[in-house]
Amino acid sequence: MSRASTGIRAAPSPARHPAEAAPAWVVPLSDIEVDRELEEAVLGVLRSGWWSMGPVVEQLERELAAFCGVAHALAVANGSAALHLALLAVGCGPGDEVVVPSLSFVAAANAIVHTGATPVFCDVVGPDDLTTSPDDVEAALGPATRAIVVMHYGGYPCAMDRILELARARGIAVVEDAAHAPGARWRGKACGAIGDVGCFSFFANKNLPTGEGGMVVTDDDALAERMRLLRSHGMTTLTWDRHRGHAHAYDVVEHGFNYRLDELRAAIGLVELGRLAAANNARARVSELYRAALDGTAGLRVPFVPSPQVVPAHHLAVVLLPEGRERDGFRAALAARGVQTSVHYPPIHRFSRYRALGAARPLPVTDAVAPRLVTLPLYPSLSVERASLVVDAVLAAL
Repeated sequence: MSRASTGIRAAPSPARHPAEAAPAWVVPLSDIEVDRELEEAVLGVLRSGWWSMGPVVEQLERELAAFCGVAHALAVANGSAALHLALLAVGCGPGDEVVVPSLSFVAAANAIVHTGATPVFCDVVGPDDLTTSPDDVEAALGPATRAIVVMHYGGYPCAMDRILELARARGIAVVEDAAHAPGARWRGKACGAIGDVGCFSFFANKNLPTGEGGMVVTDDDALAERMRLLRSHGMTTLTWDRHRGHAHAYDVVEHGFNYRLDELRAAIGLVELGRLAAANNARARVSELYRAALDGTAGLRVPFVPSPQVVPAHHLAVVLLPEGRERDGFRAALAARGVQTSVHYPPIHRFSRYRALGAARPLPVTDAVAPRLVTLPLYPSLSVERASLVVDAVLAAL
């Protein structure tokens, strides 16, 4: 007898996650591996009954602070929140200017605007080094400059000695946008721990992914306390403090925000932090394969010459197309072979909202290289065989 004839309704089929309808790439741009350890970490939080900021967040903060070699690490909702808190903590506000690279994600510029300050865009070093240019930072400095935001593009550290020299001579702050650079090191020091404040993103495609999330790190006690207050509505204690009996009341001493990280994402972060070194090494192997196979072929360039002074995090694998090679057609050719690509980044100073802020400084390197940049697939589980398919697709498309 069928279920229909008995009046019993069949259980509905489980709904498909929207991501399942995405194109089935042979080699996706990024990928995440979920295993039993990750599942158990999340289930442990679910079963604990405490999901908001609490002991798991505190453990992640302690471990990331130790990893970076800093006194303070504060978990936040995302990398944008990290940048906003950092800029507020170093005193950025109306009437100030903040020097920031245009070849970056828009979050840094948006964070500057949200403090009331004005972004002043600077250039990158050159076609072989897409990090923040110290020479152009110096040219962009003015009497109203309050801070410099440097961006370790693709996980490759900036030339921090010159940046710090410029900042210290003028008494201005250095904020590191280290969203691409967890695990990267410059002259033995962790990226994020070199300037006054470092900002990390835990977005799903980052080297330390939790879906959403971020962290600010600093050695400065006063900056850490200001960011701690701003992170949670300006409150002097948190719900977790009161729950465990460390406080019974609170005051509000700042006009703060809800930038807290939850326990679920922190649990994922702890697992991923434990895997970070191995994951970055796996990324490095793919980066080296791309460089060996592609750099200099048919006019293609692979930026970032290896240097003994730095240990990159290999967040992005970017290539610079030959002059005259149309990027959309190149990307379409790779897509036809099942290889997903992206662009990092459309220059911020070219966005309509930022053009409306006023005349931009000339950024000749950014304007020359940005239309030719293509990001290739790169993630820890990308096999040599699949990476070789990417190489074959690139060579066929040139």
